[in-house]
Amino acid sequence: MDAFAPIAKVYAWGPSASSAMAVLLGFGFGFFLEKAGFGNARTLAGQWYGYNFAVLRVMFTAIVLSMVGLFGLQRLGVLNLELVYVNGTFLWPQIVGGFVFGLGFCIGQYCPGTSIVACATGKLDGFAYLGGFLVGIVLFSFSFPLLEGFYATGSMGRVLLPEALGVPSGVVVLAVVVIALGAFALTHVLEKKLARR
Repeated sequence: MDAFAPIAKVYAWGPSASSAMAVLLGFGFGFFLEKAGFGNARTLAGQWYGYNFAVLRVMFTAIVLSMVGLFGLQRLGVLNLELVYVNGTFLWPQIVGGFVFGLGFCIGQYCPGTSIVACATGKLDGFAYLGGFLVGIVLFSFSFPLLEGFYATGSMGRVLLPEALGVPSGVVVLAVVVIALGAFALTHVLEKKLARR
């Protein structure tokens, strides 16, 4: 049996099926974000103040499960990672973008996904944040000719962590799992100590 990539690369899906799948996945993602409390700015703010590390634990869990799953499927010969799309690396624009994103997250406590979840449950701060996000998109679109030169700097193509570090994939997977387990233990201790204060 030849290794394959995501279903969309193996089976031909029509536009209707792709749209229906996107709606179902989006609805499910939003539903579980809300169930986890991520549509509430207080829950998200707990990350910075040390009384609620749910965001770190949920995101780290998703990263570790996805990474271990992909690695395991590749080792079993079921998945060809070369066929899995990975965004290209543009080092300097992505560093600046990460800084802007992180600053916005610290100020507003929402990312684009959680702000939409907050809007769906009628939270006014979610609408304000989403409005700012949309204004930012429009401003970026109009200013893109001025930023275009910087936008493509530091192009490195498709770069994965094992390749960048020059180590086997299994070593990176194990290291991330150990870091995640350590982070889970540390945040439980911090929550107990800081919650008392």
